[in-house]
Amino acid sequence: MKINLSGHHVDISDSIKEHVNDKFSKIATHFPTLISLDVIISKEHGEHQVELRTNYEGSRISASGTNEIMFPAITSASKKLDAALKHRKGQLKADLHEKPVSTTPEIAHEIIQEMKLV
Repeated sequence: MKINLSGHHVDISDSIKEHVNDKFSKIATHFPTLISLDVIISKEHGEHQVELRTNYEGSRISASGTNEIMFPAITSASKKLDAALKHRKGQLKADLHEKPVSTTPEIAHEIIQEMKLV
């Protein structure tokens, strides 16, 4: 998975890159169809904000985390992204299962007529 890391009012150092790669390596192993991940780290009004965006199986998934300290903000955003990806994967798996078929009202009416309820 390719991680596009950018900063807004934040200098991206090697330790930040390493922390981001460590956090998202687990997600990359659980969701091998992820191609790229956009990570934007910004600092506004004394708070660090981390925004994550990716495409997974045809849908756009995004998550964000905020904290006064940058590393907990990255961790929070990665947990939210993991939860969102698991939710989307569950939706896709549920669509593969066969849905129960209900009888049409006309057939149900015929079955009741044949029961002889007297």
